[in-house]
Amino acid sequence: LKTGIDCIEYTTRNMPHWYNSTVNMYDLREQGIDASQEVAFGLGMAMCYIDGAIERGLNIDQFAPRMAFYCSSHVDFFEEVAKLRAARKLWAGILKNKYGAQDPRSMKFRFAVHTAGCSLVPQQPLNNVVRVAYQALAAVLAGVQSLHCCSYDEPIALPTEESQLLALRTQQILAYETGVARVADPLGGSYYVENLTRMIQEKAREILETIEDKGGMYEAMRSEWIDQEMEAAALQRQQELEDGRQTIVGVNAFVAQSEDVTPGG
Repeated sequence: LKTGIDCIEYTTRNMPHWYNSTVNMYDLREQGIDASQEVAFGLGMAMCYIDGAIERGLNIDQFAPRMAFYCSSHVDFFEEVAKLRAARKLWAGILKNKYGAQDPRSMKFRFAVHTAGCSLVPQQPLNNVVRVAYQALAAVLAGVQSLHCCSYDEPIALPTEESQLLALRTQQILAYETGVARVADPLGGSYYVENLTRMIQEKAREILETIEDKGGMYEAMRSEWIDQEMEAAALQRQQELEDGRQTIVGVNAFVAQSEDVTPGG
């Protein structure tokens, strides 16, 4: 935390055009937490950096316009669109109401997305191509500014040159063939997406209030409350997989016969 605040302070004072921080929400999601927890924990971490930078004598509008986030895009399509929209709304409210930001740029939720590596499975690995494409589409429809697609063979080994190229082509087809990036927030106004956005926003706000009651994100982490929440969420997901409440194609449904020979072996 101290190193992160050091970087924010130094770059703000000496490199004013440098983007000073990227809050990594993606790695939190990979631990098994849900969409609302990803938003709340990520924003809680960002507030730790903001509080520390303000204590160093910086004004919120000096550095907030160059803060960014690194988010996950998981496999529940509409939930992921709504999650990123909810994060944008919450961030704007926090910067304006909690920190008194005046510069509209401070309130912009700048974010990159990595498709969800933890959603990929080694069984029937080509199915992962489809998973990644839908996750990338959700990120684009939610307004992502920078996107990275997983390679379909990541659950098995280091990606090959061929699988990496296919991941890149997934992005290029979205960008240049589908037309989905021609309009901002194309799902805005959908009764389902708007309602889901509100639900995730409210749940994330409740989690943030719990974190504040515990003394802020630093204390919530130091006391291992965050770790306990992650472990509980991961356990719940595993139980849902094992009892069939969560369907994973090729794993607990639509299972193919096991191969007797390793390809290329």
